[in-house]
Amino acid sequence: MQEPKTITETLPPPPGIIGSLRTGFDAIAAHVTAIVLPLALDLLLWLGPRLRVDQLYDRFYKYSIQNAPAFGATPEQIAQIKDSYTPDFIVYLQRVNIFAFLRTLPIGISSLMAGARPAGSPLGAPPFFEVGPFDLLLWILLLSFIGWALGALYFRWVAGLAVPNVSVPVGRALSQTFLYSAIWSLLFVTFGLPAFFVFYFLFALNSLIAQGILLFLGFLSMWVIVPIFFSPHGMFIRKQNALISILSSFQMTRFTMPASSLFVMTVFLLSVGLNVLWAFPAADTWLALVGILGHAFISTALLASSFVYYRDMTVWLQAVLERLHTQPPAQRAS
Repeated sequence: MQEPKTITETLPPPPGIIGSLRTGFDAIAAHVTAIVLPLALDLLLWLGPRLRVDQLYDRFYKYSIQNAPAFGATPEQIAQIKDSYTPDFIVYLQRVNIFAFLRTLPIGISSLMAGARPAGSPLGAPPFFEVGPFDLLLWILLLSFIGWALGALYFRWVAGLAVPNVSVPVGRALSQTFLYSAIWSLLFVTFGLPAFFVFYFLFALNSLIAQGILLFLGFLSMWVIVPIFFSPHGMFIRKQNALISILSSFQMTRFTMPASSLFVMTVFLLSVGLNVLWAFPAADTWLALVGILGHAFISTALLASSFVYYRDMTVWLQAVLERLHTQPPAQRAS
């Protein structure tokens, strides 16, 4: 007499990484206009005007040097401030572009030039505007809000191409994206900033202990990075609100962590590895346009693949849970 199959033998196979990537790339290849938003953002950061802060920092530096003794700074501390203001640091400040805050996370338009901070362009030295001391925060807030709105439209567009039967209203996509971004911003202010200051003091006291703690947290980070990666997908695939989307992502990755972490790692390695290739042409030549086009297509295709994977994985997980509930207790235990 043939023995009944165990629960693990009757479960459907989980969705594959290669299949999700292929479906996502095919969807964007068939609708290549989906790359227009990341393409436009990179063209703005590459060829457009710059919002710079180097003169603002220069005024702050001179003010700090002049008033440091009044605040009780020692001559050694004043010397450290002067030593930090190196020519390389000045060049770095001149390449900072506040328009890069249009690239928001976790929901936002992907950008190659936001991280590259190009110094020039084939059109010559781009025009620039200096941000004033009272305008900096307003510019950051305004550009972040615009980035969230454009990111919502971008994610909604790509999700609709990757999963054709999904149609989230524009108003809902915008409102839930703003709520989602507000939640993560609040969490960052509540936990991220205090953690930064804690590690700052740890490095000041004992850098070896601080590095050990950072290494330990690095091993644990995958348990947080993967749920965060999929946390907005429920809003665009399952029409969930922001909070439920975040919670359902943690629930999904709790049961699918090995496979989901491998998918996220694959997307990360493809994105970072190809970004090195896309950033290889010099920013002051038109060859950089090839890298911008390649990045726009690959990043959009990877986003589409993540929506396909999320949909297939949630369907698979629901089928598995239903199968577990319908199995007899004895067979479930086996």
